Order: sequence, then C-alpha cells, then structure tokens
Amino acid sequence: MQLLKDKIRNEGVVIEDRILKVDNFLNHQLDVELFNEMGKEFKRRFKDKKINKILTVESSGIAIACIVAQHFGNIPVVFAKKQKPNSMDGSIYEARVYSFTKEQECYIRVSKNYLNEDDCVLIIDDFLASGSAVAGMINICKQANCSISGVGIAIEKKFQGGREMVQKEGIQLESLAILQEMKNGEVIFG
Repeated sequence: MQLLKDKIRNEGVVIEDRILKVDNFLNHQLDVELFNEMGKEFKRRFKDKKINKILTVESSGIAIACIVAQHFGNIPVVFAKKQKPNSMDGSIYEARVYSFTKEQECYIRVSKNYLNEDDCVLIIDDFLASGSAVAGMINICKQANCSISGVGIAIEKKFQGGREMVQKEGIQLESLAILQEMKNGEVIFG
C-alpha cells in the first residue's frame, strides 16, 4: 500500500536497524485518515472471506481493528488483554507471547464469552516481526474452535520470520507494507 509506505519513508524513524518507530502516526498518535485507507485495503484483500469478528491484541492493534471492522459492516472487534482485570472471570482463552519492542514475555487473554466455534475471525495487528503476537492469537482461535479467515498486518518486518509461521498454518496473510530490511537507518521495502 503506497500511502503507508510513503508515510513510513517520510515519518518513520529506524532505531539501531532493528526497530521502526512509527508512533507519530500508527501506535501513539493516530492518523485516522490513513487507518481508513488501510481498512478499505484490508476489505479489498479479504473480500471473498467469511468474516464476522476481528481479533487483535492490546493496545496498538485496537484502533486499526476498529476501522477495519467498519469496512466489514461494523462487525465486533475482540482484543486480547495483556493484563487480567478483576472483572474477567476464570473462563478465558490464554496464550503466552513475546513482545519484541518490550523484550519480555506476557500472556494474552480473551474471555470465552467473545469467541466460539461459530466465529470466522480476521486477525489484525500493527506489526508482524517474529510472529509471537499473531501466533498467540492463532492459538486462542484454535482454543475457541473458531475459523481463522486471515491475518492482516499494517507493517511486516519480513526479515524477522513471522511470515513463515503464518504460512505454515496455511492462513492467508496480507501485509500492507513489507520491510525487506532496515539498513543504515533506512527502510528497504520488499
């Protein structure tokens, strides 16, 4: 998606050739017009799939997922929580994930009230790097016996291997901007 690539090229900051900082438009301050265009593009790419629910993980995926949901007819968005609130009873799906940017493991959780075998889920997230967050959401979908219609990613860091994990699962993966590598402070798209 050229609009997103241009935004990354013009406003993204590469840190130590391993982290892409895009918090000024994607995951701290939000460019809603860009998100709307991303929602249209995900709808175009998954138009032939049955989708009645979107799953993401808190917190950066939520805003993107909400806009995408509007383009699929205002379907529900479920987000996996990283902290278990007191209001969440013991009836949950849970998976362990590793955060690349925070360099720590955590658990993500979804109440069993919000995913079940009748659901056809589109997984949406802001980044795909090693694939841990997406793997955790796939694991949760499997626990719920729901169908996974696809995985939609805003920015994929292809050189970190997450793509292979999703492809091994046989799931359609659509990334709007694929980074082949980051070198000398520059982003090279694949």
